[in-house]
Amino acid sequence: MIIVGAKGFAKELLQIVSVDMDLPDNDIVFFDNVSTDLPLKIYDRFRVLTSFEAVTAYLSKSKDKSFVLGLGQPKYRKDLYQKFIELGAQPVSVISKNAEVGSFDVNINKGVSVLSGSKISNSVDIGKGCLIYYNTIITHDCNIGDFVEVSPNVTILGRCRIGKYTTLGASSVILPDVTVGSNVTVGAGSVVLNDVPDYSTIVGVPGRII
Repeated sequence: MIIVGAKGFAKELLQIVSVDMDLPDNDIVFFDNVSTDLPLKIYDRFRVLTSFEAVTAYLSKSKDKSFVLGLGQPKYRKDLYQKFIELGAQPVSVISKNAEVGSFDVNINKGVSVLSGSKISNSVDIGKGCLIYYNTIITHDCNIGDFVEVSPNVTILGRCRIGKYTTLGASSVILPDVTVGSNVTVGAGSVVLNDVPDYSTIVGVPGRII
């Protein structure tokens, strides 16, 4: 499995891939073609691929073609998701064993990461490439669009709709029946009472568009 990224979030994702999924060290590699300060191996155990050519060579020899997105920011996640598919890799979702996911009418698409402490209720749809960070709560009948980043301690209450490429800041709260558009940034700690149009930034309690 390739973890796309090799720094902050990628190291957090390693906990799920290595420990929860119990993959051997040799079956886990990182990818980072931007950073110049990385060791040859992360934690002296997991090697780093530093170019797309190296990814292509790795995929040609490996039976496991899977990859997970080990980086934040919706745009970067979308771009690398598409690039790795073009290279022949296959997106998979990873869910911490310490997350709680409802048993009824839950759809989690490919390339989603769900971290420890998250709670996802029944009748929830999560689009591809989303990041559901620590201690998030997503209650019933919610729809989360593609490549949404949900920061730690976010609460999304019943029947909400979150548009694609949106970022919900840490500890923000989306009240019931609210629609948050696409490419929206919700500031940390904000409480969103009303619908938010596309390409907006909203902050404060109650949330206001700036």
